[in-house]
Amino acid sequence: MVTVQDLVDAWLYPDPDAVIADALRHLLRNRPDLRINLALHRYQHEAISLAQAASLAGVSWLQMREIMVARGIPLRLGPETVEDAQAEVDALHQELRARS
Repeated sequence: MVTVQDLVDAWLYPDPDAVIADALRHLLRNRPDLRINLALHRYQHEAISLAQAASLAGVSWLQMREIMVARGIPLRLGPETVEDAQAEVDALHQELRARS
């Protein structure tokens, strides 16, 4: 079994945190179910917006909304602050650019 320290000792990563960050990035890239569940958790417990949850999950705003409805997660529609509104606009612009 390879350990985090083995990768650092082989000079493949500068420190254990870099190994863990890279491993998590690859895990979430290869497991869309984990990205979605993480986004749902953060939406429910950290007050991120629906658009931010969709971006984190790697799905469209509409898909994220449908996932939440299907799982019985109450939707918080409408931004509470100007910053939240701007974050939602930015996420939607990003989604539209990705579709072009």
